[in-house]
Amino acid sequence: MAMVPWARRHQGNLGTLRGEMNDLFENFFGGLERPFAALSQKVWPAIDVAEKDDAIVVRAEIPGCKPQDVDISVYGKTLTVSGEKKESQEQQHDGFYHVESTYGSFRRDIVLPTDVDEQKIEAVCKDGVLSITLPKAEKSKAVKVKVKG
Repeated sequence: MAMVPWARRHQGNLGTLRGEMNDLFENFFGGLERPFAALSQKVWPAIDVAEKDDAIVVRAEIPGCKPQDVDISVYGKTLTVSGEKKESQEQQHDGFYHVESTYGSFRRDIVLPTDVDEQKIEAVCKDGVLSITLPKAEKSKAVKVKVKG
């Protein structure tokens, strides 16, 4: 079977522009099925950052990680959470043997919105959720000023 090239009908200036833009994108991505798929992939671990009056609270979902497998460091205004996940499940019953292993390392760098007091940082890992409380430095805390009338 012979392929017959498809010819566009003249559609005016906007139609021509649209056709040229379609050709540009088709040529640029060269047959990639999903050119922006990498942008939509989720980053692991998922992290939430909340700023409160006196602290910044960071929560990271790290199921399967033990507290000794996680490293936390603060340098300037950058919080780094890194670690390694090593998990293996083994089952052996009547006539079958099943092993599932998941492993891998991760690293997330979070730019903090303000300076923190490095001496008072606390981290707790419970039920697969890492919670880090970073108290704000005294110079970074908001000061309320009373307005005189």
